[in-house]
Amino acid sequence: MQLWVGLGNPGGTYAGNRHNIGFMALDRLAQDHGFGPWRSKFQGHISEGVLGGQKVLLLKPETFMNRSGQAVGEAMRFYKLTPADVTVFHDELDLAPGKLRVKQGGGHAGHNGLRSLHAHVGEAYGRVRMGIGHPGHKDKVAGYVLADFAKGDQDWLDDVLRGVSDGAMALAKGDSAGFMNAVALRVSPQRSSTGTAAPDSKAEAAPKPDPAPDTRNAMQKLMDRFR
Repeated sequence: MQLWVGLGNPGGTYAGNRHNIGFMALDRLAQDHGFGPWRSKFQGHISEGVLGGQKVLLLKPETFMNRSGQAVGEAMRFYKLTPADVTVFHDELDLAPGKLRVKQGGGHAGHNGLRSLHAHVGEAYGRVRMGIGHPGHKDKVAGYVLADFAKGDQDWLDDVLRGVSDGAMALAKGDSAGFMNAVALRVSPQRSSTGTAAPDSKAEAAPKPDPAPDTRNAMQKLMDRFR
C-alpha cells in the first residue's frame, strides 16, 4: 500500500488558499480515478482506491498544517508503512506558479507541514512540490499562502491539477518521469514532432509557388494555340 498525503488546513475558510493546493490535488485524484467516499480516520479524512495496480490511501490531515505529522504518523503505524511508502503533495514557494517537481527525502525548507512530518516520521518520504510562487519578501509569506488563489491563477491551477491526475498511475508505479511528462503536457503548449508549435488550423493557406517560366518560341506558342 502507498499513502498519499495532501497538506492543507481544514474547513471552508481555508479551502481556496494557496496553502491548500495539496488538498486540491487529492480531491481531483479521488474524483477522476473513482476512489471511495471520504471518511474520517487517523485525525483526518481518507479515501481508498487503486492506481496502476497499486492500492493507494489518500489522506487529508484535519489537524491543521503545523500538526500534519500526527495524522500521517498514525496512519503509517496502523498500516505498518515506512517513509518510502509515503508521498506528500504540498505547496512550494520556491517554484513558480504552475511548476512542479518530484523529490525523495531532504529538508523541510521552513514549511510548517513538512516540519511536522519530519518530527513524526523522519525526512525520507517522497514529495510532490507544487509551485505557487513567492510574494517577494519573507514578511509577506504568511498572508500570501493563507490567501485564496487569484482569479487569474485558475487556468494554470486547473491545468496542474489535471496533469497530476493524468500522471497519477505513473507516479504510483514509481515512474516519476512519466508523471512529470503528464503534467507538462497539460501546462505547456503541445509541440509537433519538429519541435515547433503545431500550426493553427485556421491559419491562412501557404501561398502557391510561382508558375514555371514559359520557354517556348513564337512558332511553338502559335502551334499550341490550335491544338
